[in-house]
Amino acid sequence: MEVELERAREALGRVERELAANIVGYRVECEEILIGLLSGGHLLIEGVPGIGKTLIMRSLSAILGLESKRIQFTPDLMPADLLGTEVLIRDEEVADALAAVRIRFREGPVFTNLLLADEINRGTPKTQSALLQAMQEREVSLGLETRPLPSPFFILATQNPIEMEGTYPLPEAQLDRFFFKIALPVPDQAALEEILRMTTGPDVRKPECVLTPTTLLELMELVRQVPVAPEIVSYAAALVLATHRDEKLRPYIRYGASPRAAQTLILAAKARALIQGRTNASFEDIRRSAAPALRHRIILSFQGEAEGIDPSDLIHRLAAVEPRELIEGR
Repeated sequence: MEVELERAREALGRVERELAANIVGYRVECEEILIGLLSGGHLLIEGVPGIGKTLIMRSLSAILGLESKRIQFTPDLMPADLLGTEVLIRDEEVADALAAVRIRFREGPVFTNLLLADEINRGTPKTQSALLQAMQEREVSLGLETRPLPSPFFILATQNPIEMEGTYPLPEAQLDRFFFKIALPVPDQAALEEILRMTTGPDVRKPECVLTPTTLLELMELVRQVPVAPEIVSYAAALVLATHRDEKLRPYIRYGASPRAAQTLILAAKARALIQGRTNASFEDIRRSAAPALRHRIILSFQGEAEGIDPSDLIHRLAAVEPRELIEGR
């Protein structure tokens, strides 16, 4: 295990260095993205226009050596535009006109390693729901056939938090399938100056491939082998249950996080430990993963929405409670 951990740390160190060389000002967010991918999860990236969401996705695809496809979600996008459809093909070499016609399945952009779903909240509920099976089972059912998706398979979706015209809220079932919801803040002065120097000169740096899909799959398997103490499991469960029954937060929350959120916390803690070269997950790993893992899985009550409560603030309040106190409070 020690040898595998050292190799994993070396490989992930190369990925982090390459990300830092191409993405400025988002060290924490890039680590969260890497944690999500190592855990085999899909990611929802939220940020204002022009902040670099698409750049991050493209850089990740190049650095990890993944085949990627991008699709722009619009109100007129149909499920077949995502998943694919059956088309009639005519074989010119066959003389019989009837025999020359055959049906062939034409794959949609979902058949790739990394699908960039740009502005996913601009798609209609019908189109958004077409991704549910792909996100959970990593396969697509069309007609009488079920087709597996490539491995690894990730969806990296983006959405704009300030523009509401022509958008459709993501259904709770789909939100719950996103491993992390990552919020990209506006960069500070120093980061913005560095971005300007990197992107407005004659030579724009391009990311280099430092990992292969095969190595990524091996690292994903290694994440699940990282041991977790029973106390850490209890803390993750207590943190999720607190979103349902904490007396101070109950007026603001209509429905708390799901069991899938607890699974996310444990996997994220394992992945973070692997990135840092540790042999076990810690309470701090759970705390650091709480906000991106839970913020999109909490449904606010009418009072919470009326008072403009941010789910992230509620999560930080829970994460500030001592683990033992939270566990014993169950």
